[in-house]
Amino acid sequence: MTDLRGKTALVTGSVQGIGLAVAKSLAAAGARVALHGLANQEDIDAALAEVREAGAPEARFFDADLRDIPAVEAMMREAEAWGPIDVLVNNAGIQKTASLEELDTATWDAIIAVNLSAAFHTMRLSLPAMAQRGYGRVVNIASVHGLVASVDKAPYVAAKFGLVGMSKVAALEYATAGSRTSGGVTVNCIGPGWTETTLIEPQVQARAAKYGGDRDKGVADLLAEKQPSQRTSLPEEIGALALWLCSPVAHNLTGTTIPIDGGWTAQ
Repeated sequence: MTDLRGKTALVTGSVQGIGLAVAKSLAAAGARVALHGLANQEDIDAALAEVREAGAPEARFFDADLRDIPAVEAMMREAEAWGPIDVLVNNAGIQKTASLEELDTATWDAIIAVNLSAAFHTMRLSLPAMAQRGYGRVVNIASVHGLVASVDKAPYVAAKFGLVGMSKVAALEYATAGSRTSGGVTVNCIGPGWTETTLIEPQVQARAAKYGGDRDKGVADLLAEKQPSQRTSLPEEIGALALWLCSPVAHNLTGTTIPIDGGWTAQ
């Protein structure tokens, strides 16, 4: 249903986890894929190999610290020159759990910069050209925490709520770009719940410690509080939805946040 041959996708935070799964889904549809992240060369080479094996005719890695605005701008110039960018997936994210009382300003600034401000900069630098071509897809990987809150996650929740709100604004501003035939320009969020990634591992291990280090019991304990399905999602499931959002049939689906959360936000 989705043929991305001739299209170029940039996926931030894509050397592992959800970002890599999304990149591989887009690659399987024929897209050229620009990977991004902060990683060692071995991990970069492995991610590039996986994306090419998935079907990408070309794949390239871009290295930019998303806390550094000039670095983000340089990455976008280089990616547009290699591209141009037709699909933008803002996936990069960091998190630290701590109470408001315990949080320091450096942690707040870093989480807001990576999880929210970086998406603003990539969007402002790519959406105008998408509109000119009549086709563009922005998929922002938000979180259930862009819809509901949890304790000890103030900067993360603030960033994800901000990402959802900013995506709605961008969706409205670009709603008339393109056509059904060209595909239009859409901006949407995906809101994963508990997903098997390294981001949640510290929380899993903290719960597992209650059960003598039993990870399965730690996961069950973690999910029992929030996710009614009692099942984690796999990164590939997020990738499948991201790919569908890029399809022509999704030209009128814009400004939404779609949770993949086992019923978490239905409660």
